[in-house]
Amino acid sequence: MVIMQEGTSDPRFPPHFDGKRFYNPNAPQAHGLLDALRWKLTSRPQRSPGFVSDVEQSIPPRRVESNGLRTTLVNHSTVLLQQRGCNILTDPIWSERAGPLSWIGPRRRRKQGVSWEDLPPIDVVLISHNHYDHLDLPTLRRLADRGESTFIVPAGGARLLRSENIGPAHEVDWGESLSLPGFTIHCVPALHFSRRGIYDRNTTLWCGYVIACGDRLVYFAGDTAFGPHFAQIRERFGSPHLALLPIGAYEPRWFMSPVHMTPEEAVRAHEILAARTSIAIHHGTFQLGDESIDAPKRQLIACTQHEPFLVPSFLVLNNGQFADIP
Repeated sequence: MVIMQEGTSDPRFPPHFDGKRFYNPNAPQAHGLLDALRWKLTSRPQRSPGFVSDVEQSIPPRRVESNGLRTTLVNHSTVLLQQRGCNILTDPIWSERAGPLSWIGPRRRRKQGVSWEDLPPIDVVLISHNHYDHLDLPTLRRLADRGESTFIVPAGGARLLRSENIGPAHEVDWGESLSLPGFTIHCVPALHFSRRGIYDRNTTLWCGYVIACGDRLVYFAGDTAFGPHFAQIRERFGSPHLALLPIGAYEPRWFMSPVHMTPEEAVRAHEILAARTSIAIHHGTFQLGDESIDAPKRQLIACTQHEPFLVPSFLVLNNGQFADIP
């Protein structure tokens, strides 16, 4: 696969690196370890089932030959995007826990909507940032072992992948683009943070991606708070045909608001983007905030019921469900 990288300087995407670390421009920064400790000591999480056995796994086709876009929610922020000539996977995680070791970190509350054995060939893997629920090394190693995939990560992220013999890995910064056969991937802003250890906070970037294939635009927001970047993205690229928007891990607001959207904010993002269709991600598999595992889904459905025009355009899929986007 031949890949051409183009660096750009787009004034709509402001500076976000101080020479040592990345930061959220003109926005609140993520809370630090002391605040995280205060949250955990005072946390009153809503109760959720230990495991929910309601997933009907689906078997995606190996390839899509039509002009449409088949979008399958695998779990959490893992989405399989299939269009003619290319299969793209976002933030893949098949592990039982989202953590540094197999016995540490939030554990899975629902199984994957697609079994590993039924996963079709993956041409491109998009990674939005280095948190364990988005950059899952065991899953990435398994994808690399299949020898079919190109991995795209935000600035600073390729070093970790290459140290694990995961590749080929390509880094992109906000405003940069990668041209692949048949489509182009643009790196766009998000409001979040990065960290995998004690001393590496914000030494790598976080981002979203816009995938341009012909006249079709797909926006994968990654993990993000609500902010002005949605209007910037629409101004730069136009309204997406499909937007993948995160809705979970939003409580408590004093701690989560700089990095995660509420379902109501996701609806506002959908409206600002003027997306033809949005699909909710980052919910229903791992309980990462104080809200219960299915609270984001219920809250988003309640939002759309108050605004009936949103019902057919903002979808809440279960793990394994898919939608065909014209």
